Amino acid sequence: MPIELHNKEDFLKVVERALEIRVKAYEDKGFAKVKARTRKYLYTIKVSIDELDGFINEIKSRTPGIEVIYF
Repeated sequence: MPIELHNKEDFLKVVERALEIRVKAYEDKGFAKVKARTRKYLYTIKVSIDELDGFINEIKSRTPGIEVIYF
């Protein structure tokens, strides 16, 4: 089962040890799910569509070697 986090700072700490980061946008509902796969767990967080670009840029700055996959 995935672990849903509600705090962006906690999620950014997890992102630093992630193997893969995926983004699924639900534009009709007004939010996106950002998923970080670590060796043991899948962590998710819901972010509003308006905040998504800034949040993804912050993730990319913390993890330069990991590609963010959109689906």
